[in-house]
Amino acid sequence: MTLDTPRVAWQPGDDITSMIARYASERPGHVALIEGERSVTWADLERRVERVALALHASGTRRGDRVAVLASSSIEYIEVFFGVLYAGACAVPLPTLAAEDSLRLMLADSGATALFAGEVYAPTAEKIAGAAVTLRVGLGFDGHGFESLDGFIDGASGTSPAVRVGPDDPFDIIYSSGTTGVPKGIVHSHGARRASYAGERSRYFTKDTVNVLATPLYSNTTSVTWLLTTAQGGASVILRKFSPDAFFDAVERNRATHAMLVPVQYDRILASERFAGADLSSLRYLFSTSAPLRPETKARVVRETRAELVEIYGLTEGGPVTVLEVRRHPDKLASVGQPAPGCDVRIVDDAGRQLPAGQVGEVVGRSANMMSGYLNRQEDTDLMLLRDDHGTLYFRTGDLGRFDEDGFLYLLDRKKDVIISGGFNVYAADIEAVLAGHPDVVEAAVIAVPSERWGETPLALVVPRPENRTGADELREYCNARLGKAQRVSAVEFRTELPKSPIGKVLKRELRAPYWRK
Repeated sequence: MTLDTPRVAWQPGDDITSMIARYASERPGHVALIEGERSVTWADLERRVERVALALHASGTRRGDRVAVLASSSIEYIEVFFGVLYAGACAVPLPTLAAEDSLRLMLADSGATALFAGEVYAPTAEKIAGAAVTLRVGLGFDGHGFESLDGFIDGASGTSPAVRVGPDDPFDIIYSSGTTGVPKGIVHSHGARRASYAGERSRYFTKDTVNVLATPLYSNTTSVTWLLTTAQGGASVILRKFSPDAFFDAVERNRATHAMLVPVQYDRILASERFAGADLSSLRYLFSTSAPLRPETKARVVRETRAELVEIYGLTEGGPVTVLEVRRHPDKLASVGQPAPGCDVRIVDDAGRQLPAGQVGEVVGRSANMMSGYLNRQEDTDLMLLRDDHGTLYFRTGDLGRFDEDGFLYLLDRKKDVIISGGFNVYAADIEAVLAGHPDVVEAAVIAVPSERWGETPLALVVPRPENRTGADELREYCNARLGKAQRVSAVEFRTELPKSPIGKVLKRELRAPYWRK
């Protein structure tokens, strides 16, 4: 399964495991991985990665085979992940927060013949591993039908075969953490991954980088800075579980220079009593992705830390990428930045025609970092594709947005979430921005609810500050006084929290469901 996506120049040694071998030779004693009080040098990392690959080969794993991992982030997880790639196989990191039935379906859908599991997930791993999973290895344990990782690699002998991968070979398959059904498996090739870790964003990273991995290793969010750090020979600091205190400790203890955090993590860090006194002076770059970061959060991060804040908009599938360097563009905080070098990002109408600046349409794009397709889902893959009049391939995002006259992209809503009220398109982001400006609002989500008069009407669901003294009707009047007539919200409802995905995206489908079932 391959699409005619943009190709990158590829030479032997361009794959990530070849880079590990190079740093093991060039800087063997330098630290590559840190987890709490433990650390692993580049020489030790290469040795362990080779042993995992040797054991996989001895067990019958061959080039292109799928190997799944269900575990918390750890040094061993990374050793296994890179060992899978070293063996020429394809890694399938399973989302640990997914439901058991969903995990079983993902494992079967991927076609994985091997499963590595963490001890916490041993009972689940035992239940989801069907007859096709002939190799079962435990990270830090044995039992439940799983052999320990140390026993697995110690039992293999011989020399690991040199498996030379090419740009079209599968690197990994990323599944979203759905709760029902089978989420789509996104297949990334080695060439697509290299376009990310050796591309324009590599300028933010050096061999002196100390990067905190604060999101799970199964998340594509983590891969963005993890692979960039590895490719440059820097050190990765692994958090098994995120908390503000764990993040502060990791930064202070290791003098961390980089971190990728999702919006909900920034909110928790800034709300922590420890934030004001934490020593974050070593941080040079903070990154954010997965969901738009609120303008006021961006402003506070650059005001109260020394780091440059870099917001990245893109898809796990690849294609369009925009970048906002917040300190350089303090007047563009409501945007997600400009197209990254080498990325073609456009706004198109329903017929696929490119729209000029200022007009709203769907965001589409292309780059050298584009998935090979959705695994076993050609129809879903086809639905994502858009070809222009010249046959050039773009990926649809499903996001609605507009460019301003300076080429900065502003996101408005998911295409499927647009509120059509009285025949007018209403974008939740416009209303949410007004609500965010009220001092008593922590966060807000605007959804469509049924209306006999208008068909649909906007409803604002608001998390107020604990000391809030503004009533729901008063907040609705505040909001509507600042909106156009078609945008006005029908009501404001207070919530203690909004449902979110593991990476912090508000789950509007869950918010809408009760109103449309009535």
